[in-house]
Amino acid sequence: MNESSFSPAPEFDRAQNAAQRTYPSLLRQLTPLGLHIGDPILLRAFKEERELEIWLQPRSREPYVLFRTDPIAALSGTPGPKLAEGDQQVPEGFYDVGPQAMKPDSAFHLAFNLGYPNAFDRSLQRTGSFIMVHGGDQSIGCLAMTDARIEEIYTLAAAALQKGQTRFQVQIYPFRMSPDRLDRESSSPWVDFWRNLAEGDALFARHHLPPTVQVQNQRYHFSL
Repeated sequence: MNESSFSPAPEFDRAQNAAQRTYPSLLRQLTPLGLHIGDPILLRAFKEERELEIWLQPRSREPYVLFRTDPIAALSGTPGPKLAEGDQQVPEGFYDVGPQAMKPDSAFHLAFNLGYPNAFDRSLQRTGSFIMVHGGDQSIGCLAMTDARIEEIYTLAAAALQKGQTRFQVQIYPFRMSPDRLDRESSSPWVDFWRNLAEGDALFARHHLPPTVQVQNQRYHFSL
């Protein structure tokens, strides 16, 4: 199937129209980088910096490359994981998004569900639901990206899933996980959790491939 045949969620005009609007702009951005609509995707969010990185994997099956970094329009809460329904926290951790999580009929224009709570969250009896990356510029516990940006992000993600990526990874961090930044949090109750997240961040930084994530003894364990 070639790029021109891409048609996400045809039963929903909103996703179809968004793809048609964003396709020319995405092609202009992607082509100089040797990237294509439908390449596998990975997202990395940094709450303190309010940034969302979009990574794509070229067709040559090389490591993922950074396509661009988008500002996050709105997020709520403070540094630290989401613990319970209604706490207004944005989760932190490693999440996988499959086709069933795509929401072309979202009340916030377009969206996809992160799948919180994941296996790690459930191991700690954390609760909550419907945590999304979505359009608009207001959010409680979600990542709001504006309608214009979610149209491009959604189109890239839907195309990747349509062209064979079974799930894509979303990594959410409290801040950019440099050793100096972590050292500044040595007295935080979350520092051990954040150091655990930093292991996955470091593995991705070395290889630019999504780590395989397992949960054992209420900790993330990462491998390639």
